[in-house]
Amino acid sequence: MTVEMTARRRPAIDTVAVVLPVHNEDQHLDRALSAVQAAADRLARTRPEVVVRVMVVLDSCTDGSAEIAGRYVEADPRFQILTVGLRSAGASRAAGIRTAVLGRPRRHPGQRSTPVPWRGKTWLANTDADSRVPPHWLVRQLEFADAGADAVLGSVEPDPVGMDPDLLRRWLERHPFEENHPHIYGANFGVRASAYLAAGGFPKQQSHEDRTLVQGLRSLAFTVLATDSVRVLTSGRTQARAPQGFAAYLRSLGRQVPPAATGS
Repeated sequence: MTVEMTARRRPAIDTVAVVLPVHNEDQHLDRALSAVQAAADRLARTRPEVVVRVMVVLDSCTDGSAEIAGRYVEADPRFQILTVGLRSAGASRAAGIRTAVLGRPRRHPGQRSTPVPWRGKTWLANTDADSRVPPHWLVRQLEFADAGADAVLGSVEPDPVGMDPDLLRRWLERHPFEENHPHIYGANFGVRASAYLAAGGFPKQQSHEDRTLVQGLRSLAFTVLATDSVRVLTSGRTQARAPQGFAAYLRSLGRQVPPAATGS
């Protein structure tokens, strides 16, 4: 599928870094990593010249998340683990990006350093450990990138399994699935590394780090595209990990009293 945009074309992407922060997500992590792996496999079949790295950032995990991530690292060389104690989604995402792409690797004495990849050709794909990306997730993002996008804001859909039907209905009423939507989700967000750096990267905050970064991108006139063509399924839980994150929003939405029905 081709994508047409009015913005000038950017350099073709040759490296993709998928960054996924994790804090005690052993109930969802295997599903999330399996979906990312399937998306990476689809991209490899479509564009074998593109290098993919998946950085799993284990942030203050005390459950079985490390063991689950470790199985993927052992089986698939594209997967890596970074262990941190930041207790912050924004800081974890930033640390994962630095380690996966932006920082210079350590070298032994006498060994020549490996140059950092040209960041205009590197794409950063972000999702969450309680989410499941679609198989065409990376392919579609790179189609937009090749057509001139500096950032792609995908949509999300709460998983109806185990979610209160009335709460799901309220959410869907407020978040229709459409192109050029106004929403920003860290669970479905891609950005060119050069644009990410120019906008200051993810800030070290517990919530809304994605919104802050997108505001910076837009203030610098980068091309930011919102689309429903890469929809991610995410947890519909209301037990919040971040004080103002997605689960906290769902809990707040559930507490709202629906308007009283009016007679005809």
